[in-house]
Amino acid sequence: MSTANENVDDDAIIAATRRWVDRAVIGLNLCPFAKAVQVKDQVRYVVSHARTPESLLDTLMDELQLLADTDPEQVDTTLLIHPYVLQDFLDFNEFLDVADAAVEDMSLDGELQIASFHPDYQFADTDPNDIENFTNRSPYPVLQLLREDSIDRAVEAIPDAAEIFEKNIETMEQLGHEGWDKLDVGPAR
Repeated sequence: MSTANENVDDDAIIAATRRWVDRAVIGLNLCPFAKAVQVKDQVRYVVSHARTPESLLDTLMDELQLLADTDPEQVDTTLLIHPYVLQDFLDFNEFLDVADAAVEDMSLDGELQIASFHPDYQFADTDPNDIENFTNRSPYPVLQLLREDSIDRAVEAIPDAAEIFEKNIETMEQLGHEGWDKLDVGPAR
């Protein structure tokens, strides 16, 4: 797990996250929709200094509202990086229900949704070190705020979007742990 050192500044945290997006998410084509918004500079990278889930929820709600109020041509998606809270994956995973409830409470369901990434991400019924978990492993805990319209347009462009997950597992199996480590995008095994 990669907990941010108190001496690491926001620029270094964002740089590590951008490197992960560029090398893993885009480089391995784990998300075929990511490249276009990254190239157009429509990804908002935000570092939260929250130390409690309650404080993170406040930041999340602010960012959800900002994204909802912003022209998609300016910001299409937001990566809310929170290196100081929810370091334990089980706590993080439980917080996702709170995050989804916030979207609903703010009447943004159907407009925005949240994807999740974590240094210790683990899919159900897998072992912690299974390579498929690395499709969602980021250098720091991240909540990605996504526009439903953008997802719908992207899915229309992909003949069978449901196959993305299976393709990602194949990609990770071919890459293996050694290949992942060579990407230098954190977290290592």
